[in-house]
Amino acid sequence: MKKALITGITGQDGSYITEILLEKGYEVHGIIRRSSSFNTGRIDHLYENSEILDKKLFLHYGDLVDTSNLNRLLEKIQPDEIYNLAAQSHVKVSFEIPDYTAQVDALGTLRFLDAIREVGLRQVKFYQASTSELFGKVREVPQTEKTPFYPRSPYGVAKLYGYWIIVNYREAYNIFASNGILFNHESPRRGETFVTRKITRAAARIAAGLQKSFSLGNLNAKRDWGYAPEYCEGMWRILQHNIAEDFVLATGESRTVREFVVHSFNHLGVELEWKGEGVDEKGFIKKIDFEKAKSLIDYSLNKQMYKFDFNSNLKPGQEVVTVNPNYYRPTEVDLLIGDPTKAEKLLGWKAKTKFEDLVQIMIKSDMDKVLRRGY
Repeated sequence: MKKALITGITGQDGSYITEILLEKGYEVHGIIRRSSSFNTGRIDHLYENSEILDKKLFLHYGDLVDTSNLNRLLEKIQPDEIYNLAAQSHVKVSFEIPDYTAQVDALGTLRFLDAIREVGLRQVKFYQASTSELFGKVREVPQTEKTPFYPRSPYGVAKLYGYWIIVNYREAYNIFASNGILFNHESPRRGETFVTRKITRAAARIAAGLQKSFSLGNLNAKRDWGYAPEYCEGMWRILQHNIAEDFVLATGESRTVREFVVHSFNHLGVELEWKGEGVDEKGFIKKIDFEKAKSLIDYSLNKQMYKFDFNSNLKPGQEVVTVNPNYYRPTEVDLLIGDPTKAEKLLGWKAKTKFEDLVQIMIKSDMDKVLRRGY
């Protein structure tokens, strides 16, 4: 039985890769940070399973800023594979806490690699969660493994250090260490402060009459959005490759933030229209397809369980989206679109979920949460 160690196991990607590895027969160990509140929501279905916890899944307290802790865990667990997913991963927040972002995202990776070297885990395979934010102010379109980097945030810069220290330790100490340069990948488990989940959650709450509108930053920013579980399968494939290499995982298709908003409301049967430009741009309800809306509600709940009336919650002409310049980044990344040709050729990996289907998966999940739980 192979052993895997995962940092960031309570995050979106951590929860999915845990499920994938358990399904493949791994013994999985996860590092979690001590918190005064419960933060294991994404893995509670595993954590609360008596057939899995402390039999196939083991959780350990730790932190990437604690070198001695990393050494002890590696000596104790002796993992075959390590997935380093822990990070301060919010780009906008990295401008507010740049030092902490560097401590975790950059030096945390170094601490881990050096711990591997000191403990002497010569056979371990190390996956580093890299990011499309490395490309930042893009030098070519689309972006490949050979595209020059130009990060535009403390987060991107910290991850750039992480990328190159992986390459350096791979070449200097022959450690099997690979970078997965993953473009944006989303799911219902995405944190609510990230733009995609902020959009789908707000759209569902607006439809349910729980809020009137919400604000976003740059509506014109373009991203390459894929479905997170597929990308986590790609992480595993990267470590099964016969040699350590770096791979771009992406869909090869780019959409704007505005398009994500439009499709979210479309799945609720709501057509939007936009007025104004820049910080004055606003999104309004143009018309409502009540039959389409009803089909989504029927998907989520039986009529007996919840009385839902779109007529009372949504009105044509209602303002639902505004722009708030406080959400702008000091330095913006305008266009990200990846070329996953290498991954497809060498790993047999390809993104399957289309953009429209991804949005639908997320809006259905948030609508279900709103109707069943009221938030």
